[in-house]
Amino acid sequence: MALNRKDVCTRAAAGLERANLAGMACTVGFDGFVDSIIEVVDKRHNAESYDRVTTIAAMARKIAAAAGESGNYELVTTLQKLGGNGPIMANALVAAGLPVTYVGSLGKPEVHGVFKEFAGRAKVVSLSEPGYTDALEFSDGKLMFGKHVALKEITYENMVGKLGKEPLTRMLGESKLIGVTNWTMLPNLTQMWKKLLSEIMPGMGKKEGRILFIDLADPEKRTEADLREALATLAKFEAYARTILGLNLKESSQVAGALGVPVAGDAEGEIEKTAAGIRAKLGIGCVVIHPRRGAAAADAEGSAAFAGPFVREPKISTGAGDHFNAGFCLGQMAGMGLAESLCVGTATSGFYVRNAISPTQGELVDFMRDLPAAEGDDESRRSEDVKGHEDVSIHR
Repeated sequence: MALNRKDVCTRAAAGLERANLAGMACTVGFDGFVDSIIEVVDKRHNAESYDRVTTIAAMARKIAAAAGESGNYELVTTLQKLGGNGPIMANALVAAGLPVTYVGSLGKPEVHGVFKEFAGRAKVVSLSEPGYTDALEFSDGKLMFGKHVALKEITYENMVGKLGKEPLTRMLGESKLIGVTNWTMLPNLTQMWKKLLSEIMPGMGKKEGRILFIDLADPEKRTEADLREALATLAKFEAYARTILGLNLKESSQVAGALGVPVAGDAEGEIEKTAAGIRAKLGIGCVVIHPRRGAAAADAEGSAAFAGPFVREPKISTGAGDHFNAGFCLGQMAGMGLAESLCVGTATSGFYVRNAISPTQGELVDFMRDLPAAEGDDESRRSEDVKGHEDVSIHR
């Protein structure tokens, strides 16, 4: 059935306004990056003025033209900030008012400067030096070049050595949300999961309302065998927490392929069915998929899709998916249904890309009460349940 988008936004805003976020402890890990946001110069006019390369396609043409010769590209760093799926998601949760403990690669022996403000608002436990990412931003996406060598130090043994087994068990046991991100770039994460399942989770028990959120983060560079092993392992967490797997559009096709879940030619148009298929195959609590224009999710009771407040020219795009993840988890922790949680997720991301800052609880509530429609939709798209901006689809 179709529900009115405005009604969903109103319910989501009211639910978030009532939520006691300060009482919802969160533990998030385990990556950490220093992100440099970079523009590529197309034509420089003087020391202060230049035209940037605006699209990935234009950049690809420049690189292709250099084949057999050489190329020289000027990169201008416009911003250096905290990065990594975990820190960005955790920072969004902190901004909303949740108490967060972050465990990851934030600096060694001292926390790196880009994480100092975050460390002042959250409890942080750093296990290694951070990774480094150069994010080349364009109007139609971004190209991210990473240096990940320090992330091999993110291991179960190092975490227990830093925290202690009993404190770690207690910390996770008291958490309303456990967020585990960036499996792809953390080569030891599957083994960490296995150790947590055998050494820590049994001592926690299954706490009512506990959520475990997992973000794989673009598994294309990992082998399909690695991906299948990770998926089989993460499914076992369902015995101890309601496990949610978060995927972007590309990741959803990769995971579906590894699991043998069919995806139609229009992958974006089929995200609701794909989420339901992946969830059923894994036997976990929920799967959520978030393309740029909206999102869909499926749990044991049914599925939902929601059209987000897509904006054609965002102030920032790096971290948009991590903000969606934080917002969706906010909705789920507050006891909202799938449609309302999708609204909170897309609104959190939409606010962030428009303002280049994470919203507070109050800012997010106000933004959802008058959530903008997606920019650039024609009338035919507006009439669709999944991608249009008038309706929300619910399937039970």
